[in-house]
Amino acid sequence: MPFIGNQPAESYSAFQKQDFTTSATTSYTLDNPVANANELALFINFVRQEPTTAYTASGTSLTLTSATSASDDMYCVYLGKAVQTVNPPSGSVGLSQLSATGTKDATTFLRGDNTFASAGGTNTPAFLAYNSSGDTISNSSYTKIEFDTEVYDTASAFDTTNDRFVVPSGQGGYYTLYGVVNGRNTSNEIRTIQILFYKNGSRISSKYDFASVNNSSTAAGIFRGFSLSHTITVNLSASDYIEVYTYMTVSTGSPMVDEASIFGGYKLIT
Repeated sequence: MPFIGNQPAESYSAFQKQDFTTSATTSYTLDNPVANANELALFINFVRQEPTTAYTASGTSLTLTSATSASDDMYCVYLGKAVQTVNPPSGSVGLSQLSATGTKDATTFLRGDNTFASAGGTNTPAFLAYNSSGDTISNSSYTKIEFDTEVYDTASAFDTTNDRFVVPSGQGGYYTLYGVVNGRNTSNEIRTIQILFYKNGSRISSKYDFASVNNSSTAAGIFRGFSLSHTITVNLSASDYIEVYTYMTVSTGSPMVDEASIFGGYKLIT
């Protein structure tokens, strides 16, 4: 008779039965390994038992909830020998059944290329430091900003003495770095401002802005303030160091880097 669907792999299938020699015990050995109790039907004195409640099974081990006696009649029928499913039964596949390249553990996942990759993780090393007191700087001069106080530093990689982040040993990779320069000129306007990132003493990135506007005022007189931020992502190697500089021009007076100017960053998970 014609049918729709895939051709069966076998023309006939038969359930396999196993008889047990009973005794006053709860532990028995199966002739065929199973993944769990649902793969066999167990009968004691011709009454079918409930899987996982009256008994459990794994591999060739069969464990009863209550011990039998020598006079009991017990047998099982292997359902898994005849039942075929597209998906494996629940609880039947573990790490040992997976075949892939890489380390198998609870913190990895199987990728499409049949390799294991780490799951989760943290963006560390990470740090955040700020200027706690403010500093007067020279007009029209590139000046490294002082960051003397740490908010956090997961790898003890920020050097408050030299105001720089140093990549720890074994922690090379891509980092996101950010800085905010807060500054002012109390006697006149600020004309231009810059924030710059230096790597190993050389400039790698900068942000420039005109700031010749009144941002606020005080009762004592004109106050010219600014805040300029900059963020970059850069590939760093162990022992590389990053510093933040600023450059500003004023018509008269002395520019200042205010307290709460910040410098932070973190390694990206790749």
